[in-house]
Amino acid sequence: MSQFGILKEIILTEKSNILSADLNQYTFKVCSCATKQVIALAIEKVFKVKVESVNVLNASRKHRRARAKGARPGKTQAFKKAIVSLKDGDKIEVV
Repeated sequence: MSQFGILKEIILTEKSNILSADLNQYTFKVCSCATKQVIALAIEKVFKVKVESVNVLNASRKHRRARAKGARPGKTQAFKKAIVSLKDGDKIEVV
């Protein structure tokens, strides 16, 4: 699997922005079959930075309410999330 197939998207939330500004950590949605070592190699090759550590968690499905008349309730999609810590001095530019 290529490095671009492992990294799906970067997660930009208020909490992830605080982590990137204060602790030099970035949050990504990754492929569900990816391991910590594979994620670290992909980040290093794509963004040309040095990875210090990778924390991984599986975000579970959540129930979704039906707000419109006639709409059926459902569930959100589960995904795997990786929080990547970079070495001091390295930075990923997020547009």
